[in-house]
Amino acid sequence: MRLLRRVVRLAMITTLFGSTAALVAATSPAASAAPATGPDGWVRIAHLSPEAPAMDMYLYPFGDPGQPIVLKDVSYGDVSAYMAVIPGQYTVAMRGFGASASSKPALTTSFMVAAGAAYTLAALGPDPGLRTEVLKDQMITPAGKAVVRVLQASLKQHLVTVSYGPDVLARQLGFGSATPYTAVPAGMQVVRFTATGEHAAMPVTLAAGSVHTIVVLDDSSGLKVDAVTDAAGSRVMPKGGASAGFGGTAPRPPANPVPWLVMIAAGALLAAAGLVRLRRPA
Repeated sequence: MRLLRRVVRLAMITTLFGSTAALVAATSPAASAAPATGPDGWVRIAHLSPEAPAMDMYLYPFGDPGQPIVLKDVSYGDVSAYMAVIPGQYTVAMRGFGASASSKPALTTSFMVAAGAAYTLAALGPDPGLRTEVLKDQMITPAGKAVVRVLQASLKQHLVTVSYGPDVLARQLGFGSATPYTAVPAGMQVVRFTATGEHAAMPVTLAAGSVHTIVVLDDSSGLKVDAVTDAAGSRVMPKGGASAGFGGTAPRPPANPVPWLVMIAAGALLAAAGLVRLRRPA
């Protein structure tokens, strides 16, 4: 099933290949993805209000909106990639798509980010009546298991029951509610959801060590579900994470290129020396 989410990419990670690159990345402090002050927290934003139009989402440290991260044209069902941020208090402000950055937000919420923790900020509710739900995401799974929860974002059906194979994940789950995470066997199972006059099923495959949120959404023909990956075999960085860390409000500087250049030059010299020895007559 095609996932109903446009992942908002906020940073590009260039992958350098070869054992020399791996060695430099491991030994160069400037190549570290985490700040020297401690581990990051991670935040992603989801538009889960079926009656609200597309919105622009602003994320910035509490009380300092001068250099926000802005996600443009976020529509119902969209979930951003995770953004790595320095732990602390943050504000998310939501405005109509294309609205001036100085205009009054339709919704503003402040929340705390702890080191090593991941959060989903979900815009929920009818319009008007929007609210933000701050959900703490789980990143660790039991050995050999997958972990899954259900988030109910359908206004057409206020109570939904969702099962994963033989396991009932949510029973009569109300709009805007999320279940706790549940450990389930890895592999392929059928996800079924039922509501008044509605019944649907879809096969999903969950890998061992992966974490997922099953989102129930309104669709033109009724209901549909979207299986969003929270983490996949990573206990350090959430799946799909995009670095958007603040140093105050400043982005982190890029890694120092000097160690890379030194290593490349050294490798070239070694290769040249080897070639000379091969050409030397016996």
